[in-house]
Amino acid sequence: MSRFVITTTLAAGLALGAVGSAQAEDIKQVYDFYCAQCHGVNGDGKGVNVTADFATDPRNFTVGAEMAKRTDEDIKGVIKDGGPSISKSPLMPPWGATLSAAQVDGLLGYIRKFAK
Repeated sequence: MSRFVITTTLAAGLALGAVGSAQAEDIKQVYDFYCAQCHGVNGDGKGVNVTADFATDPRNFTVGAEMAKRTDEDIKGVIKDGGPSISKSPLMPPWGATLSAAQVDGLLGYIRKFAK
């Protein structure tokens, strides 16, 4: 009986770890699809869409001092409602109708990690 409990507990722990890892990979894919074109795969604001004639510099998520100025709610608001929601560029589109609340929360955490 105890061998069964240990095996079941171990299997459940491994499954939960795999789910957490899968969710992290999913958020990376969401970031890569919706954000990286402008903000860059490394969060440095140097995405493939950013050219010399681009109208604004996308936020560089790697600058901790700048990122610290924005609350989590500010960042989630920009993701959901676009740049104009905090008086920033309209080139930052609103993704609120496209992304789930869980994806927005995941992106917040993913973006915050660039500044650490």
